[in-house]
Amino acid sequence: MNNQKLYFNRSPWSWKEFIQLLILVLVLVPFFVEYLLMYYLSESFQNDLYAGTLVGFIMSIIFMSGLYFIALRPKRLTWNDVGLNRFPLNYWGPIAGWTVVSITVSILLILVMDLIGIGVENSKTESIQSHMTPLNFLIAFVSASIISPVYEEIFYRGFLYRLLRSKLGITMGMLVSSFIFMIVHIPTYNVLPLTFASGLIFSWTYEKTGSVIPGIIIHGTFNGIALILTAFL
Repeated sequence: MNNQKLYFNRSPWSWKEFIQLLILVLVLVPFFVEYLLMYYLSESFQNDLYAGTLVGFIMSIIFMSGLYFIALRPKRLTWNDVGLNRFPLNYWGPIAGWTVVSITVSILLILVMDLIGIGVENSKTESIQSHMTPLNFLIAFVSASIISPVYEEIFYRGFLYRLLRSKLGITMGMLVSSFIFMIVHIPTYNVLPLTFASGLIFSWTYEKTGSVIPGIIIHGTFNGIALILTAFL
């Protein structure tokens, strides 16, 4: 068995870490950060973009701190154990291909949702469109294309997919981790199908390379293109 198969077949974590971190991301963060703090910041800034960006930054700190203190430090692990590893240079081709697939799938899903009367706008996109300035665009770009992809891929793929894959196998690991990735994006219900499909792609690139960096690149590129289209079209 090669090192990559061994890496995925033997997770250093148990269901204990899984439950603890799931309580953090599905209960504590949504209530205290995404609801209470977001409400306070929205009222203070009177701007959903600024509030959402700050909330996203705070969430990234909480996610990474929780992962470190619950899953890594107690077991004397490093960030390499959640996928911050080099990937083969010949995987740049698949990265470009999966980026195109992500964009194509998102366009098709948007067209389907539009046909059944479901839009893809939310408060942050509306704020960008109505308050378009170079500073606002830069803030939104850093949040969507750098901060979110990095912490989400490390957590949902590096930790969550690796654990679930070792317990449930490749298929169920991809499906369950992508489902969790999808439901944490509630209440933006209109983009949940896109989130689930993206989760499958990011899980697959992690599976093939043993690194979350390809997923970060695809995730960030996709978000950046989506932001540009939202802002300027």
